[in-house]
Amino acid sequence: MPHTPYPTSYYAASANPVPARPELQGETETDVCIIGAGYTGLSTALFLLENGFKVTVLEAAKVGFGASGRNGGQIVNSYSRDIDVIERTVGPKQAQLLGQMAFEGGRIIRERIAKYNIQCDLKDGGVFAALSAKQMGHLESQKKLWERFGHTQLELMDAKRMREIVATDSYVGGMLDMSGGHIHPLNLALGEAAAVESLGGVIHEQSPAVRIDRGANPVVHTPQGRVKAKFVVVAGNAYLGGLVPELASKSMPCGTQVITTEPLSADLAKSLLPQDYCVEDCNYLLDYYRLTGDNRLIFGGGVVYGARDPSNIEAIIRPKMLKVFPQLKNVKIDFAWTGNFLLTLSRLPQVGRIGDNIYYSQGCSGHGVTYTHLAGKVLAEALRGQAERFDAFADLPHYPFPGGRMFQVPFSAIGAWYYSLRDKLGV
Repeated sequence: MPHTPYPTSYYAASANPVPARPELQGETETDVCIIGAGYTGLSTALFLLENGFKVTVLEAAKVGFGASGRNGGQIVNSYSRDIDVIERTVGPKQAQLLGQMAFEGGRIIRERIAKYNIQCDLKDGGVFAALSAKQMGHLESQKKLWERFGHTQLELMDAKRMREIVATDSYVGGMLDMSGGHIHPLNLALGEAAAVESLGGVIHEQSPAVRIDRGANPVVHTPQGRVKAKFVVVAGNAYLGGLVPELASKSMPCGTQVITTEPLSADLAKSLLPQDYCVEDCNYLLDYYRLTGDNRLIFGGGVVYGARDPSNIEAIIRPKMLKVFPQLKNVKIDFAWTGNFLLTLSRLPQVGRIGDNIYYSQGCSGHGVTYTHLAGKVLAEALRGQAERFDAFADLPHYPFPGGRMFQVPFSAIGAWYYSLRDKLGV
């Protein structure tokens, strides 16, 4: 069977050492078979193992191969659609429960890092940067909204204060969330995988799930083996393929692009982001950036609908970086890569159960670092018979993309163009 390595990226090049995790050979039995060793799968595995379940994780490539090991590395609270949108969609009762969970994922990440001594360059502090007065007004409303749900580690900042945080004149203001922050995302995933194994969990890499036999005792097949289980958790997200047809029509893989500079001098790095916070702007198609543990600037942005890989990522992202930091015009780019995330039409995650024993969570819509860690806890609760929080997500309405899969890409691209134009016009 072909071996799938990590794609070239700064994260893969700077990953912590890992043990060999051989592919599944033959038959094994477990309580829960989890498909996908990204954040959703690993978080679910950890919560289940901590509660006495026997767990086997199947990974088609390597731990953190997908979005979990390629993202911008930013700990950002709430969901891709905020709590006010959820409230208008489903009403105050369900929104209250989802709102209480909106800030839990970041706490889970920090608890995992501390409990299992995960070395992943954790830094506190995340900034939402406003490019217009309209965006600043949105941040003022967002602060009030989040404080209504008990989240108080927030500071609104004017243009002068923003220049103390970021060495650019691009922003009219912003909001600092000290419960936000940033990490080396692949090393977080690798540390969580090690924690899974320390509790007796088993992870098989290079073991794609190719078929699920449904029924009272589901069986997950791989090319060289099979897992008999009481429950299955599907956590493949944008890399699931057609394994579960019911999940495909209501979601679409999309690509985002990231570049990483050569190491910067300590003085230059500190001048760009003196407090070492991460930053994302407030545009619909947003840009995001932060410093790494070895003083590189990671800068990402853009969306490619349908998850095609652009031919020249640096040509797309470098101009965005120089617009914010023209002082980096002579700095070399050492790494450029793309990674897929799963978009839903509502931009809210899809959570549910198929039959009595196949559970899933997918569709973080570009907001997955914190949500996936919460999802693992919620899925584990449901398997233990505590379904109130699971049901709050499962009851969110979801719809297929207009025109079916053939028109997912053009319709989504047209929508993104519209909102991007509104950002540029400030309307």
